[in-house]
Amino acid sequence: MAGGGDGDGDRGSPEAELRRGFKTLAVTRPDPSAAVYEVRLNRPARLNALSPDAFAEIPRAMALLDRAPAARAVVLSAAGPHFCAGIELGSPGSPATAPSGDPAPAAEGLRRAILKMQAALTAIERCRKPVVAAVHGACVGGGVEVVAACDIRCCSKDATFVLREVDMAIVADLGALQRLPRIVGYGNAADLALTGRKITAMEAKEMGLVTRVFNSKQELDAGVAKIAKEISEKSAWAVMGTKAVLLRSRDITVEQGLEHVATWNAAMLRSYDLEEAIKAFLEKRKPVFSKLNALQHHKVPTASCK
Repeated sequence: MAGGGDGDGDRGSPEAELRRGFKTLAVTRPDPSAAVYEVRLNRPARLNALSPDAFAEIPRAMALLDRAPAARAVVLSAAGPHFCAGIELGSPGSPATAPSGDPAPAAEGLRRAILKMQAALTAIERCRKPVVAAVHGACVGGGVEVVAACDIRCCSKDATFVLREVDMAIVADLGALQRLPRIVGYGNAADLALTGRKITAMEAKEMGLVTRVFNSKQELDAGVAKIAKEISEKSAWAVMGTKAVLLRSRDITVEQGLEHVATWNAAMLRSYDLEEAIKAFLEKRKPVFSKLNALQHHKVPTASCK
């Protein structure tokens, strides 16, 4: 993979672990001058279908990027003509592997397999660094559930989205039915999940599934890289805190969310980055924020996002 960044040469560092590589993903730092990493679904011959290896490697990659000081934003993309064809038929939890025999242990085994796959996609959401999805071509079933776990979703105009689980006589179980209503509203989520119909990039934008549509794959890649770089240049503490508070506030009442952000800022407003931001504003210059590893050495107080 491309250049590492701070701590890159340390054995056991996140960057060193990332360089060991993956079977189903390509994790790179395309621009060594930017604190942005790209996680690319990398099984184009199988249309990036989600295999057991993918479900094992996605959370590993996200955990490493969460810890890596050189990573301050993440782009999630895909190789080949399509983003993702969904869960690979024949993998654990797929319709083709429904258990047989004694129903109790068989059901428990399937439940555990589903929970493990759910946790793999939730790892995208729980990564402290913002994750920007870049979708092109077909995004099917489990691919939609991957995208729903990202913070910002963009696509090229050739992109299509479809939840086909209902046509396979199953219920979507990796997060679409939980996350989509909060993203596109209950009515739109029900429309997608109950009909199994395919929607275009423009319809996805109209309902809020994606926020930006680009004319081509090339423009998508450049546009998403720009978005991620802009995020990475802001205060890392402010960005990570904003993501944590957004996710927490999504699932609680407005009053509880206000209480949570008050508690968060009671600790985080003492950061060195705030001092620098105010000073830079008064001096009419661009702020120079601390690096993540430097911030960690200052023992800045932190607050739990739970």
